[in-house]
Amino acid sequence: MKTNRTRRRTPASGMVSVTSMLAALLWGGAVGCSGDGATSDGSGGTPGVFTAPVDPGPGGVLFAVSGEVLALTGYDFPPQPADAPAFVDGWQLRFTRLLATIDKLRLSANPDVDPGNQALTGAAPGAVGGGVVAEADGPWAVDLAHDGPENLAGKGEPGVRAVPIAALRGQNRNGGKSFATDGTRYGFGFDVVTASPAALNVNLDAGAQADYAQMIADQCTVLYVGTATFRGGTLPGYADCNAGHEAWPAPGTAVPFRLCFRSPTTYLNCQNADLTGEPLSGEDYQRGIPVDGSRSTLAQVTLHTDHPFWDSVLHDSPMHFDQFAARLVGQPPGTTVTLEMTRGVDFGAYTDGLGAPVAWRACIQPPADVHAVFTGPMAFDRESLPRAANADDPTGLHDYYDFSTYNQSTQGHLNADGLCAIQRHYPSPL
Repeated sequence: MKTNRTRRRTPASGMVSVTSMLAALLWGGAVGCSGDGATSDGSGGTPGVFTAPVDPGPGGVLFAVSGEVLALTGYDFPPQPADAPAFVDGWQLRFTRLLATIDKLRLSANPDVDPGNQALTGAAPGAVGGGVVAEADGPWAVDLAHDGPENLAGKGEPGVRAVPIAALRGQNRNGGKSFATDGTRYGFGFDVVTASPAALNVNLDAGAQADYAQMIADQCTVLYVGTATFRGGTLPGYADCNAGHEAWPAPGTAVPFRLCFRSPTTYLNCQNADLTGEPLSGEDYQRGIPVDGSRSTLAQVTLHTDHPFWDSVLHDSPMHFDQFAARLVGQPPGTTVTLEMTRGVDFGAYTDGLGAPVAWRACIQPPADVHAVFTGPMAFDRESLPRAANADDPTGLHDYYDFSTYNQSTQGHLNADGLCAIQRHYPSPL
């Protein structure tokens, strides 16, 4: 997987009324209309006004977006059940909003054209993402933490919900041909882009619209808003996990967070977790989407919520929140932690808000199937990714801000767990 980086200021305090006014101008108070947005050219209505797609029927493709169950329920601590995803350092997370802007849903010919380079599709040698036969264009502004009546049963574990955003009945970039329904697989890709006034409001309520207006001002692609509560330390069975961390946080401490990621990314030729056929060497699933001739085919953009919290750049690493909470040491109670607070903080020798070293904490035993358990001073593992040589080096990781953004940019998948090739459109390691 790969990355990139952009520098912006921390949002100033006292912006609520201005943001709300901007939201009203952007959205006009409308959340989105119902109706037939499933046009053959993938259009979703006029700018700013979303028309929900209808099921395109046999031989068509319905596109939806999901943050899976965890975007809706958050992360429990202690985990329920015991093997559920959890923050190993004792934090419980709840999302108020999880906003993203999706664009350029693409289907391409020949997803297996190059077994050694997943980014390639189509017949033309070296054409990254080439051979596009169909495309639906937004951009679409979506709140993945919102479950409304427009949502449908999604891909992955039971309880996943997905919000439909577009539909295609044919190959609108290939002469209007029908999709093959004989098992032919089409490469699937999409973009996560910077928030835009032109985005179609899929399911944003008034509060989310205000946050989205601030996303536009701050050039965010994805925004996490919510509260983390420290539940380690005194809970039965978890009383010893505060050893060495007694000064802060106290059990029950609640930390509001607002994490703005500026990471425009293209996800190319994704693997499909629905498919059970033999994948190419080194891959988990077959690439692409076969179109069903008896009913519509659901293609689900899935954004995993855990990636920004990993302790290494290896996929499915343990999650931690201490690194964010620690930046509040020395700040007034109730201060919101932001990603900006991690700028300039060495990911290899992490410190709190007063410059003191932070140690790894384990309130539950971290899984060791990805890497050995980390102990001692907090140092995030970049593996072979380069450290930036100087302040102007665009090819390496400068700080924890870059490290977390790098991991966040890998969160896009197809149908729950299908990995995609990645192109980052911001300064980053490859």
